[in-house]
Amino acid sequence: MSDKTAKVTPMMAQFLEIKNGYPDALLFYRMGDFYELFFDDAVAAAAALDIALTKRGKHLGDDIPMCGVPVHSAEGYLLTLIRKGFRVAVCEQMEDPAEAKKRGSKSVVRRDVVRLVTPGTLTEESLLDARRHNFLAAYNEVRDDAALAWVDISTGAFRVMPSNRTRLSPELARLAPRELVVCDDLSAELGELVSESGADGTDLGRAAFDSASGEKRLLDLFKVGSLDAFGTFSRAEMGAMGAIVEYLDITQKGKLPLLRPPVREMAHGTMQIDAATRRNLELTHSLSGGRDGSLLSVIDRTATAGGGRLLERRLSSPSCDLAEIRARLDGVTFFKEASRLTEDVRAALRKVPDIDRALSRLGLDRGGPRDLTAIRSGIAAAEDIATMLSDRDLPDNLSDAASALTGHDALKHLLGEALVAEPPLLARDGGFIAPGYDADLDEARQLRDEGRGVIAGMQAQYADHTGISSLKIKHNNVLGYFIETTATHAQKMLGAPLSEHYIHRQTTANAVRFTTVALSDMETKILNAGNRALEIEKRLYSTLVAEVLTQAAEIANTARALAELDVAAGFATLARSENWTAPTVDESRVFDVQAGRHPVVEAALKRSGDPFVANDCRLSNGERDADIWLLTGPNMAGKSTFLRQNALIALLAQSGSYVPAKSAHIGIVSQLFSRVGASDDLARGRSTFMVEMVETAAILNQANDRALVILDEIGRGTATYDGLSIAWATLEHLHDVNQCRALFATHYHEMTQLAAKLDGVENATIAVKEWEGDVIFLHEVHKGAADRSYGVQVAKLAGLPDSVIARANTVLEALEKGEREGTGQKALIDDLPLFAAMPAPKQTAASGPSEIEQALADIQPDSLSPIEALNLLYQLREKLET
Repeated sequence: MSDKTAKVTPMMAQFLEIKNGYPDALLFYRMGDFYELFFDDAVAAAAALDIALTKRGKHLGDDIPMCGVPVHSAEGYLLTLIRKGFRVAVCEQMEDPAEAKKRGSKSVVRRDVVRLVTPGTLTEESLLDARRHNFLAAYNEVRDDAALAWVDISTGAFRVMPSNRTRLSPELARLAPRELVVCDDLSAELGELVSESGADGTDLGRAAFDSASGEKRLLDLFKVGSLDAFGTFSRAEMGAMGAIVEYLDITQKGKLPLLRPPVREMAHGTMQIDAATRRNLELTHSLSGGRDGSLLSVIDRTATAGGGRLLERRLSSPSCDLAEIRARLDGVTFFKEASRLTEDVRAALRKVPDIDRALSRLGLDRGGPRDLTAIRSGIAAAEDIATMLSDRDLPDNLSDAASALTGHDALKHLLGEALVAEPPLLARDGGFIAPGYDADLDEARQLRDEGRGVIAGMQAQYADHTGISSLKIKHNNVLGYFIETTATHAQKMLGAPLSEHYIHRQTTANAVRFTTVALSDMETKILNAGNRALEIEKRLYSTLVAEVLTQAAEIANTARALAELDVAAGFATLARSENWTAPTVDESRVFDVQAGRHPVVEAALKRSGDPFVANDCRLSNGERDADIWLLTGPNMAGKSTFLRQNALIALLAQSGSYVPAKSAHIGIVSQLFSRVGASDDLARGRSTFMVEMVETAAILNQANDRALVILDEIGRGTATYDGLSIAWATLEHLHDVNQCRALFATHYHEMTQLAAKLDGVENATIAVKEWEGDVIFLHEVHKGAADRSYGVQVAKLAGLPDSVIARANTVLEALEKGEREGTGQKALIDDLPLFAAMPAPKQTAASGPSEIEQALADIQPDSLSPIEALNLLYQLREKLET
């Protein structure tokens, strides 16, 4: 850069010098009303933003690539770049161009980077999802100790917890941070884990994670002499929090956000749910990637953005604290039983803006007048809700929330008096201070908007004072405003006593012109009224912001209380409209759900007018009930739905919600594991079966006796006997070693024998009926084992050609006959040649053979063993399911 700098213009030299400090970011270089990008930054940005790439000058032997975006619409471009993995250094003009000219004609306007925009440090409303947190996290290791800290600078949330590497993966899945800061000497080791979490990885030097330096940063940030009031933190935790503050200092250029004091979470305070389980259960996102179709989309009845974020947090982090769970359920019960009050509260909540994010933007000096009115509207609505709740017998958690809604009378009055109802977005636009609030502002506005009227009033005043009715006040570009009268009357004004007040300016052929000190002052005021009005408004804006920030902690408490009330009222509304019931949650190992339902599937069926078939599930409920249900039955009968619905009922109960069931008794679930569905991971060279085995291994290695495990079709991705062996051994391990509660669905009917050998295993099946060769799914779960899988019938329903169905039945009969007579292989081999005589599948010129038809056409019957033939059928079934 230094060699280039010597050859380019002063402005280009400044760009290169600043860019040298931010090699990994695109530099948005402010030039008037545009942010300009040059060199490689311009090439990359133009491609990412799909904007024109142009050339500038020939200072380095070649044209310099450049592109630009307007300052007023820069947020949209920033969002696109951040989503595409870029970071942006925003470089602003730090002085007026006129000041630069005073230093010389070739002087360059002083510029500097004011902010480094990264995924984890966004605050702008247009760049964020209002109903989701935007976490920045930091992970730290100190010998045998490790910790994870995270913040959302858009809301001020700041938390930390002990977390080793085993725990780190599920915690990242829970938090879904946009950015993860790690020490550079751990970067290579954690690279794959960071990539899997979906976060952008950022490296900092080891010094940033030093615990002593971290403590000092925190003391300075919160302006306290000791952190004892916040709790006791380990060296790893202190280092992780310190690294976050250091990174914020780097990216915000010393303008630290309004963070609340850090809260220490216990490692086992929430239900552990790994990434695979979250994905399989579609908690906050469906398998397609969107919010629609997820559990969150079905249960969200919140009215505020803050409530929406809290609901997602509760759903992602179900509590394991029994007192906390019961307190949340008490709040839901209160609102459910007071339906009229609930509707009144929810109506008031709908008027609440996003207080947390407005407060954060004001604290970072990125706010505007609308953020002030958001604070005003929020605290006014909070006071209204407090009044509604004032004479009610509230449960403890709602009582605590209600007490945080008041105490803002003076601020509400101030903002109410100072601000108009609907202000502009930016302070620089003016017009947000209400008339009558400031006398100087009113005068400036009057002069700006009614200058002619003011001059007319002065003209009448002067005419009356001089007794000259024809006196006029006029204006030209040379003299400005002046008093003009005819030569006849001028003599009167030129003589005493009027000459002491009226100052002669000019004599023309037909008139004489005068001025006064008051008129000259008024002229200056009129000419500067617009700028003066805007400057007064900016000063008043700064005063109002400062007043808000002095009460930031109290306002943040009010915002949290409103979110708490919103979630409780939303859960109550959900329970009432969907006929959900209050679960009993305790420290036992009981899992007893009567008439349970899958909330997402039920919602989909309701839209189509079909009923949902509810089912019971009873585990670990005394001597008569097993810890594990072994579930058999055909595909499409509802096994996966049954497995998932019970996992979701446990999760909802510990989130503090009512549940979709007639009744539910849930003993605290410490971990939730789900191995359901099949997918590969081609990027990492993993087949479907390998992914299944990796996820199963994680369950068997981590699940404790308070875990709830749901497993579906373990072992089906390999040869029949291999798969059966793996599934058999997995079930035994869950029973003997993990000793957890589990629902285990399988097509291996041989496994039903385990119910007789293992005390804690019980068989259950999905009921079906056959009618004239077709299968009818009843979706009812009852005790016992299925007599067969009905795979061929399901294949028929899926639309396989009749010839394939007929042949499948022939092979199946041969296998079953061989099984009965002990001559399985011979019976199958004797029968297989008939397969070759079948007509080949029809092909169309347009599309060619299907994948299944091609597989059938490639079969060499005489070379198949019985097991290979059976595996073929399983593979065909999997293709159909896929």
